[in-house]
Amino acid sequence: MMRSALAVIAVMALHGLGVAQERPAPARKVYFGDLHLHTSFSLDSFILNGRTLDPGDAYRFARGEPVSWMGGTIRRNRPLDFIAITDHVENLGLSSQLADPGSPVFRSDLGKVYLEKGPFPFWSAIVSFIKAGRQIPGIPLGQFLADSWQREIDAANAAYEPGRFTTFIGFEWTSYPDGQNLHRNVIFRDHAPPAPFSSYESQHPEDLWTWLERIRAQGHEAMAIPHNANASNGLMYDWTDSDGRPIDAAYARSRVDNEPLSEIVQSKGQSDTHPLLSRADPFADFEIFAHLLASERVGKVSGSYAREAFGRGLVIAERTGINPYSFGVVGGTDFHNGVSTAAENAYAGDMIGIDPAAEAFTREAAAARLRPGNTSSGSVQRLETSSGALTGVWAEENTRPAIYAALRRKETFATSGTQIQVRFFAGWSFPDDILNRRQWAGVAYGSGVPMGGELAPSRADGTGPRFLVWARKDPYGAMLERLQIIKVWSERGAARERIFDVRVVSGKEGSDPRGAAELKALWRDPEFDPAQASLYYVRVLEVPSPRWSTLLATRYGVPPPSGTAPHIQERAWSSPIWYTPRR
Repeated sequence: MMRSALAVIAVMALHGLGVAQERPAPARKVYFGDLHLHTSFSLDSFILNGRTLDPGDAYRFARGEPVSWMGGTIRRNRPLDFIAITDHVENLGLSSQLADPGSPVFRSDLGKVYLEKGPFPFWSAIVSFIKAGRQIPGIPLGQFLADSWQREIDAANAAYEPGRFTTFIGFEWTSYPDGQNLHRNVIFRDHAPPAPFSSYESQHPEDLWTWLERIRAQGHEAMAIPHNANASNGLMYDWTDSDGRPIDAAYARSRVDNEPLSEIVQSKGQSDTHPLLSRADPFADFEIFAHLLASERVGKVSGSYAREAFGRGLVIAERTGINPYSFGVVGGTDFHNGVSTAAENAYAGDMIGIDPAAEAFTREAAAARLRPGNTSSGSVQRLETSSGALTGVWAEENTRPAIYAALRRKETFATSGTQIQVRFFAGWSFPDDILNRRQWAGVAYGSGVPMGGELAPSRADGTGPRFLVWARKDPYGAMLERLQIIKVWSERGAARERIFDVRVVSGKEGSDPRGAAELKALWRDPEFDPAQASLYYVRVLEVPSPRWSTLLATRYGVPPPSGTAPHIQERAWSSPIWYTPRR
């Protein structure tokens, strides 16, 4: 485990002994950000949404500065700590050509479709090329991409303020075979990355990983983060590789090296789990996005959710020796207008963020957005989508190296948009009074592992490990209702799961309907088996609060949508901690 020079003194109880030893531990703070945002440089943003900021504007909005918008100004309610703009690399730069009547794109046959038939027929034609993995014939995309990519780099570097606001250079690799979402966001650590890799070069994730390994050998550190998997039609977390062959050790190693994280929540629903996969989970039916992108086709559930993937990874590791699905979790917005917002009152459908203080609809327009069955661009049901999500990290400082290192070691958590703070540790020798100590986190780092870590087997066969969980409410959000630990394990070649309520203060089981500002617990698994491979992750739930659709209906005095839950129970998920038995 890395030990920071900026350390606090922690006390670690020596294994099997009653004495303590001073040992340095990292002094880490929590930072919130968005790792998935599109601007006018993404062709779909430009075509379908129109009112779209460029990268420079998007960075200014994210760090809390006023930005010009529709003849006025908009401003985020509180700044983010970090952000990655991940414009689609396929057709990057094409939007600027469509805005120029003198460009070859504007004068092409495809440009005539845009000019004469409008944006939706034009976009349908573009999507057909993306699904097939073929470049648009007769259009020199390479020269447009080079110019736009350099502008993306320059904007990110200009906006980077070490210690205050961190920007990551990135792009979205948009593999979309037959409408099945295999997208990945590629995030670079440094300031001068090479030209990006597009799905026009290959639609296979394995080829993206090979490219990442090649540029890493050249000194360009980067990672890929799979897109929210619920629209992948079961392909994102399959038992096989992209050619249909059973996952082997080489595939598993390449995937875990290049994809240490996975996005599990964003505006198009969550990919933690589904009621059909977790039938004993009363909170599984949360913001379900059931169909594929730009389609009314219902996607395959199995293979599309992280909790099931965690179990599959344990099973695969028993055969190959390597777990391909040992990923941490992150959240993002995936908004397509450059406005990174996450609050429920800063959303109104269409997969775009809004500034509730500046955005104004007519009463009729608000009612239309809330009408069941109404669609936004691409056949997406407006009421299925929700506000943006966030990534939380624990890092020593707000800089590219520190936050990227936190992402790499998976000391991350995802939220549905709220800024709940979550910490999670596991260890064999946490003292009984650890949570009463002033420097309890330092003690936990010194004698255990944080979220994203691997808990080594104990040298003694006795009681199981102890888990330390802590959560604090969003200062502007609802109170906390409960802390849960979700266990996934492998048993006789099959994955199992169980949910443990470790603290409940509201809801049916709780005593205070108002909830709590802070929850913490020291917990031991009553069913721990040292011979079973397992993992544990935390879910924190707020008390219910109004969903965006309810807020919009109330604001404009229109009926709330029928068949849609009036409330949302905002939540956070930690990255797992894995336990592998001694072999």
